[in-house]
This record gives sequence, structure tokens and C-alpha cells, in this order.
Amino acid sequence: MKKLLMSHTLVTGLAIFSMLFGAGNLIYPLLAGMQAGNQTAIAMAGFFVTAVFLPILGLIAMILFDGNYELFFERVGKLAGAFLIWACMMILGPLIAIPRITTLSHEMIAPFMPFEALRAISPFSSFIFSLIFFSITFVATYRENKIVAMLGNVISPALLASLAIIFCKGIFTAQTVIQTTTPPLKIFLSNLLLGYQTLDLIGALFFASIVLNILKNTLGQNQNPRILAWTGLKAGLIGTSLLGIVYIGMSILGAYHGHGLQDINAGALFREVSFKVLGNHGAAIIAIAVLMACLSTAIALCAVVAEYAQTRLFQNKIGFVPSLVLTLVACIPLSTLGLSKVFALTLGPITYIGYPLLITITVCNLAYKLFGFKPIRVPVLVTFVLALASYLS
Repeated sequence: MKKLLMSHTLVTGLAIFSMLFGAGNLIYPLLAGMQAGNQTAIAMAGFFVTAVFLPILGLIAMILFDGNYELFFERVGKLAGAFLIWACMMILGPLIAIPRITTLSHEMIAPFMPFEALRAISPFSSFIFSLIFFSITFVATYRENKIVAMLGNVISPALLASLAIIFCKGIFTAQTVIQTTTPPLKIFLSNLLLGYQTLDLIGALFFASIVLNILKNTLGQNQNPRILAWTGLKAGLIGTSLLGIVYIGMSILGAYHGHGLQDINAGALFREVSFKVLGNHGAAIIAIAVLMACLSTAIALCAVVAEYAQTRLFQNKIGFVPSLVLTLVACIPLSTLGLSKVFALTLGPITYIGYPLLITITVCNLAYKLFGFKPIRVPVLVTFVLALASYLS
């Protein structure tokens, strides 16, 4: 039984890694290493705070609320909580996250696909790719109860194997590290904000319900929430540790292989570095790494957003599958605009106002469950005022 539980914890940890690892997780640490160069360690210290430490806090906090994100956010107030949930779902769904991973996949894979020849004569190559990508996502997502097992047993190992090849080759063929004279404190703070843009705290808060279901099936439906949280913590540490390892690898690639790529747009950055490291014959590895990363996150995101649409927006008047179809259709428009435009949406109020609010809510709720700390509305209000003032200035 103990071996079975350990095995299941490992699969759940791999699933957490796979759910969280998407477009931003490929691009941002690579960008951090390229910009920080010889000070990449400092950049990663800042990046880890918001891209690794915060998601595990969010996962555990939500597990302590039994995966019920309505109760989690309603402590701020019913109307405010409902608005925050809706805003998070829009960010995870049709406004940013799903279009972002779709456009990254297209940016990376299109040069190696037959329909890329259409780009010169037709504006519809991204639309065709979106239809194909969302069709695969639908097939992989509609059996909701199989999602975690599939992510943990199939997609995560394939993704890790693909990235390991790129990292190992990159280390053995490393060039001179990029030199930078940027002050260390500025590097740390800029990458602290860069970690926000992975959106992993938002993802972790809403992926918790998927994680909780698999833990309940393993440990029992009536298990103590703190035991569930402890098991979730172990699985979360596995997932976030893998994230951290990948971030380190990506930042090293950026620091040693980012020469001359400063003017490359974000979507093409990983592709160009991969060409440098693997050559033209590495196209298949690039395709596997990007598709596995983006597809795994798309599966988890679509499951969460479709479940929200089914139960909250449509009040269970339609089933999960129709909700999933509507979610995917809603993501098509922004998925055809190009990666640069979608990446730009993560800046501004979402990063500088929304994320500080989520951090405050998460910390207050975690303190409430663990230590009986009740205040939340005043800390959230103060955070909002300070974040708004900072953003406007």
C-alpha cells in the first residue's frame, strides 16, 4: 500500500508539473538567462520566488479549502469573489493562457509542417493550426476522469525526455556566457516580475481541484484535509522541483546560447536557440518538447475552464463536453493573432495589480486554515491601493 501511495504521489507530482508547464515556462526562463548572462543565478533567485514558490503555496492553500475555489475567494466578499473567479477563468481560458500556448505551438512547429507553405499565400495558417491543436486537446480532455493519469504517465515523461536532450547538448556545446553590467538588485526584481507572467499561481489555485480528486480516490473521500494537504505538498514539491530544474536548464541555454538573439521575438526565441544547439536535424525534438508542454497545459486549462462554464455559468444545464466545445471555440479568435500580441496581454494590470491581490488572498487564506488568522479584506484592500498606486506611477 505504501509503495502504491508513493507511486501515485509521483504520478500526481508529474501531472502537476505537466499542468503548470506551458508557453511562459519555456520562454521566460530562457529570456531571463539571455538578459542576465553571467548573473543568471541572481535572475533565477527572483524568478523562483514567483514561478516556483508561489504556485506550491497556492496549491496547498486551495487543497485546505477542499478544492472549492468559491469558498476560497468568497472570504473577500461574495461579489468580489465571484468577479475574481470569473477574471481568473478568462485569463486561464480565452483571454491569455490557452491562446498563448496555442500561438507558441504554431510559432515553433509551423516551419516544419506542410501547411506552413500556406503562410505566403494565405492568412489562415494559424487558424488551421488552431483547429488541429484544439481538436487534439478536445480528444485528450473530454474524458475528464483520465486527465491526471494521462498527464503523469504519458505526457510528462515525454516532455522531460525531450527537454533533457536539449539541455545536455546545450551544456556540452556551451559558448561564452553573455556578459551584463546590470545591477544585481535590478536583475532580481525584474525576474521577480517575470515569474508573475508564467501565470502559475492562478493555474495552481484552479488545478487543485483536479489534484484533489486523484488524492481523494487514493486516500479516501473522507480523509482529513490536512493529510490531503500534506500529500498534495509532497506531490507539489515533486512537480515544482521539476519546474525548477527545467527553469535552470532553460536559463543556462539562454545565458550561453543567446548571443545575437536579443532582437528575436519571444515566440521564435526557443526555436532559434534549439537550432543553435541541435541543428536543423533537431526539428523533431523541438516539435515534441513544445507540443508536449503546450498540449499538457491546454488539457488541464480546458478541463478547469469547461467545468467552471458547466457548473457556474450554465448551472449544469449543459454537460461537460458541450462546455468544453464552447471553451475551445471561444479561444480561437486570440489564438490566430500571433504570439507577440498575446504575450503583451500578460503585462499591465494583470501583472502589477492582479497578481499582488492573488498573493495576498493566498497567504491570508493559508494563514486562516493553518493558524486561524481571520483578517483578509483589509489586507487585500491595502494591497490593491498600493499596487494600483505603483502601477499608475
